[in-house]
Amino acid sequence: MELKKISKNIYEIPKQGNMNVPARIFASEKLIESIKQDKTLQQAINVAQLPGVLNASFALSDAHQGYGFPIGGVAAFDMEKGIISPGGVGYDINCGVRLLKTNLTKKDILENQDKIADAMFRKIPSGIGRGSKFQLTKDELKKILEGGSKYMVKKGYGIESDYLHTEEEGCMKNANSSNVSERAMKRGIGQLGTLGSGNHFLEVQYVDEIFDEEKAKRFGLKKNQITILIHCGSRGLGHQVASDYIKKMEEKYGIKNLPDRELVNAPIKSQLGKDYISAMSAAMNFAFANRQLITHWVREELKYFFPKSKIEVVYDVCHNIAKFEEYIIDGKKKIVCVHRKGATRSFGKGRKEIPLAYREIGQPVIIPGSMGTSSYVLIGTKKAEEISFGSTVHGAGRIKSRASALKILNSEEIGKKLESRGIKIRTGSMKSLSEEAPEVYKDVDEVVKVVDELGISKKVAKLKPLIVVKG
Repeated sequence: MELKKISKNIYEIPKQGNMNVPARIFASEKLIESIKQDKTLQQAINVAQLPGVLNASFALSDAHQGYGFPIGGVAAFDMEKGIISPGGVGYDINCGVRLLKTNLTKKDILENQDKIADAMFRKIPSGIGRGSKFQLTKDELKKILEGGSKYMVKKGYGIESDYLHTEEEGCMKNANSSNVSERAMKRGIGQLGTLGSGNHFLEVQYVDEIFDEEKAKRFGLKKNQITILIHCGSRGLGHQVASDYIKKMEEKYGIKNLPDRELVNAPIKSQLGKDYISAMSAAMNFAFANRQLITHWVREELKYFFPKSKIEVVYDVCHNIAKFEEYIIDGKKKIVCVHRKGATRSFGKGRKEIPLAYREIGQPVIIPGSMGTSSYVLIGTKKAEEISFGSTVHGAGRIKSRASALKILNSEEIGKKLESRGIKIRTGSMKSLSEEAPEVYKDVDEVVKVVDELGISKKVAKLKPLIVVKG
């Protein structure tokens, strides 16, 4: 394949063969070498061949091989000619992150670090198959699938600003629970309020560095302040929704003309396409509600240690979604279907989708690092709307598979290394320490540097962990 360097941090595979648009990769010279090591570039080429794709198929600086689309992949589709693809959203629908700010300081946590770590681990179930302490009826689950975190707040599990400071105000309005299968609901009914396994986590962090004082102040962040980052998604429910509709799309439309069967899709305007979008939206709402319930429990635990603690949502962003958004294309405003697979929305100031508190400056963008490394708070930009369909990275991005990580890394040594740096780890599986160790991920500082230099999101603050709770 032909890979051209267009400018600093931008590479392109020109339109050729069956490609409808070029494939564009945002990466530094260092990161492009790691991206070349797996099938990421080929997957970006494959996405560029899909019907109705607009402008380019994008792979961001955290990109690595995924199912269908690369993780760290973005593509927008024409509403009339375009498609919707579960492989462009992912199995963990609305895997995302929520950042909480507190009135606590680093010193407060250090005085009770082990006790707080134990309390968080006891309160919030984590790990594969771990069930919730929150029991739902089927009718309640349906209301959550259609009401998201907004419904949870109305039931007493939060405050109004929680959902106001959430992407889509924590509720996808086109969700339809009747398009979610019984099997999917059965898998999700006992998992609300759980982290799950893999790279999901809860971190108690402190603000280590401020890059933009004005924006940090608007986000309510200051040096040595305690923040909490919650990273989880739609659990087994979202996975089953993806599985159900992949099967339905294969049966109805087949895979004969696809560059990769994992890109099975349906026309956006088709009934099956509409059904998937409504089911995906319901799974998104489940994920919003999941992060909302965990927020409620975090508040309860911190209140026990700090009765005067105040905990507010800075912002909650999605990673694995497809949504209808407006952009200027060829000089005209146009609604398109944006697939973000392991990517974060990054809207600049003025967009009506941004909460009023941030509309004058831009949307908060939350970028978690790998376990034990720094996370970042950035701000969305108009540049992102111009060159990447309002999208930026979602994390560090893997460079080694979980299987290879287990072969070369020792969990106990990783745990000791993190403890020696003052980070308290609580996990239901020591194996996960190897699978999610910093060594198996790209350098998050380098990943963030690329998007900051490109201007598709700009650095505001850097966060460092004190406590990590993992599946």
